[in-house]
Amino acid sequence: MGADLPLKRAAGVDPETVAIQALSFLAGKPEELSHFLSLSGLDPTELRQLAADQTFLGGVLDFLLQDEALLLVFAEESGLAPAAIGVARRRLAGAPPE
Repeated sequence: MGADLPLKRAAGVDPETVAIQALSFLAGKPEELSHFLSLSGLDPTELRQLAADQTFLGGVLDFLLQDEALLLVFAEESGLAPAAIGVARRRLAGAPPE
């Protein structure tokens, strides 16, 4: 039963909201934001424009999901289970709600 909790919690979470929260989280961590920008090839001025783009938002979540320590800090600060962040990422890619 406990294993279902992250998925149930994710069921009511809007994936775009999770990704925007993740972007805000990164913005508050200059070193991590710099790393994200370096990997993505983006300029900081482009972030606001891209915040509504699902592909970009998916990339933000991908960045978090590739670094477990960073993912766990974000999950704790956002009050989400780490698995819910993965569910949000899959939904941004077009997966149906679980």
